[in-house]
Amino acid sequence: MRFRHPDGSTVHLAYCTNVHPAETLDGVLAQLRDHCEPVRRRLGRDRLGIGLWLAKDAAHALATDPSALRGLRTELDRRGLEVVTLNGFPYQGFGAEEVKYRVYKPDWADPERLEHTTSLARVLAGLLPDDVSEGSVSTLPLAWRTAWDETRADKARAALATLGERLDALHELTGRSIRIGLEPEPGCIVETTRDAITPLGAIGHDRIGVCVDTCHLATSFEDPHTALDALTAARVPVVKSQLSAALHAEHPSRPEVRDALAAFAEPRFLHQTRTTTATAGLRGTDDLDEALAAGGPLPDTAPWRAHFHVPLHADLAAPLTSTLPVLKSALSRLVGGARPLTRHLEVETYTWQALPAELRPRGRAQLTDGIAAELMLARDLLTDLGLKELP
Repeated sequence: MRFRHPDGSTVHLAYCTNVHPAETLDGVLAQLRDHCEPVRRRLGRDRLGIGLWLAKDAAHALATDPSALRGLRTELDRRGLEVVTLNGFPYQGFGAEEVKYRVYKPDWADPERLEHTTSLARVLAGLLPDDVSEGSVSTLPLAWRTAWDETRADKARAALATLGERLDALHELTGRSIRIGLEPEPGCIVETTRDAITPLGAIGHDRIGVCVDTCHLATSFEDPHTALDALTAARVPVVKSQLSAALHAEHPSRPEVRDALAAFAEPRFLHQTRTTTATAGLRGTDDLDEALAAGGPLPDTAPWRAHFHVPLHADLAAPLTSTLPVLKSALSRLVGGARPLTRHLEVETYTWQALPAELRPRGRAQLTDGIAAELMLARDLLTDLGLKELP
């Protein structure tokens, strides 16, 4: 979906296809048919933006076979779909029964991460619509925090410097500018937007910046305006933003609240949980079940937030809510000013099948309806900020 910003530029809105597991190119093509085109039709639009997730095997096939890349581009056009952004965070196995810590491998100290991201950039340059010259790829925020030392940090810095050189060369070759955004996430080396400023400043490349995920922002209790103002002051570009909402529990000491939270503790994904107090500052656990364990490490005198991407339009039953207000605040700063801080927005709710049973979609049609409802909510937020929806 495209929107005209008051400054005359085009802002793109997509939804991320990592909600539809696929490891191969054939799987990606099936996604377009079974999920993405039905969402477009449900919205009644001639064109819909999607943020593709390409696992290692699919990305390699497209990067090494020009005819396969042309075929995917043709299929996108045929189904009324367009791609300006890719999700390059998960490497493979994102649809496995247990993902947890695996999603952080390989990290930026491993050569595989550089090669995979390079492939994604080259593929995206070939997928961009003819009238679009800039693409974006979100990626791992360096690494999970454990097993990280100065040697691995040096390797990561060198890899990102090499990536910058390759992006420059790709621009010279194709005329397409592909930018990469480290995506701050709780528990990672770059956990907050503040953590991104120093390493990105050291790299100093205008095609490498941040991807602001509003669920992660909220989980870490970052104030959106403070965070985005700091990035702007440090001249760190916001390459893209993923529009998402975390789980919020106002009174975690109450038994009924803990019971409600327990319904979201599931075996597939990590749900990092955080709280902040005046005396202890920001405290957290790697997963929700750790926070809920008897005698757990988190203070329960202040609200908890869990890294669980709940559907944007979900009307959660009391006593739980979502951090949709944080998303709205961030969006007002991202695109509500005189000039947008980013032009690539992506709804990223990949946890539909991990939701408690009563919220989980039953079949493709309900999933299509849910994704369409998220996009309609995002559309309304954008038009309320003065952007004009384009055909």
